[in-house]
Amino acid sequence: MKFDLQQFLTVSFTLFAVIDAIGSIPLLISLKSKMGGIRELRATLISGALMVGFLFVGEPFLHLLGVTVSSFAVGGSIVIFLLGLEMVLGHEIFKSDKDARAGTVVPVAFPVIAGSGTLTTVMSLRANYDEVNILLGILVNLVLVFIVLKSLRWIERALGEAGLIAVRKFFGVILLAIAVKIFGSNIGGFAVNS
Repeated sequence: MKFDLQQFLTVSFTLFAVIDAIGSIPLLISLKSKMGGIRELRATLISGALMVGFLFVGEPFLHLLGVTVSSFAVGGSIVIFLLGLEMVLGHEIFKSDKDARAGTVVPVAFPVIAGSGTLTTVMSLRANYDEVNILLGILVNLVLVFIVLKSLRWIERALGEAGLIAVRKFFGVILLAIAVKIFGSNIGGFAVNS
């Protein structure tokens, strides 16, 4: 286990693309207003715990539950699809209970930040990279996630109401496409052994 700059950069950029904290800004703003706030540090720490946990015990844990990585990814993709649908249509699918504590865990920490794609990616990276480089890559991305979460109010003011609606609908469609891609690439894992 040794630090390697090339591995660290590759892992960091891969996780940055998969977590997509920047692309999730409209969704996070929408969730924040529905839930009456997001606990930024809590969401960041829970997301980090999920990523680190899945790095070390993800596959055995899913196997213990009788769940395949593919079915886990499909389940996460359905939640992401529903969030995207909500953003595009403007209809509430997830019941708004104005509880920032509950909403911080689901759907903010999982599946928006540490979704099935992120957790599956973390497990996949372990096959090719040293754990220390993956852990550092996770840490860098968690710092970026925290900065994005802390900046939501400022971003919301900068965009204005009309800008937020336009951006929310655009990224809602992007979320739908990501969900369909995750679903499509993992649905084959349900083939029944005869």
